[in-house]
Amino acid sequence: QLQLVESGGGLVQPGGSLRLSCAASGFTFDAYAIGWFRQAPGKEREGVSCISNSGATTYYADSVKGRFTISRDNAKNTVYLQMNSLKPEDTAVYYCAADPYFRALVAGSVEVWGQGTLVTVSS
Repeated sequence: QLQLVESGGGLVQPGGSLRLSCAASGFTFDAYAIGWFRQAPGKEREGVSCISNSGATTYYADSVKGRFTISRDNAKNTVYLQMNSLKPEDTAVYYCAADPYFRALVAGSVEVWGQGTLVTVSS
């Protein structure tokens, strides 16, 4: 069974940092691109960052460039999203997603979704 499980969400003050983790199971992890998407209350889900199966290629939404860093450890079947300089507008449920094709994932085509983890940025 293909599965993605997110962790690391929580409450953080503006300017703070969090690291999200996405643990995968049930599929050949290093054959899949992995991405992070988010959905804020009352808004549509949007792409945040993606990483290719090898880790050589990454994508970031303009709103998070320079603040967020995506990485992966294929030996641990895990992808990370390091989030620094967090802003209240980063508040959302963050979802991990997987697809065999990096460009398709960036465009929003997803084969596997995680259940999401809530990030709240507030003082």
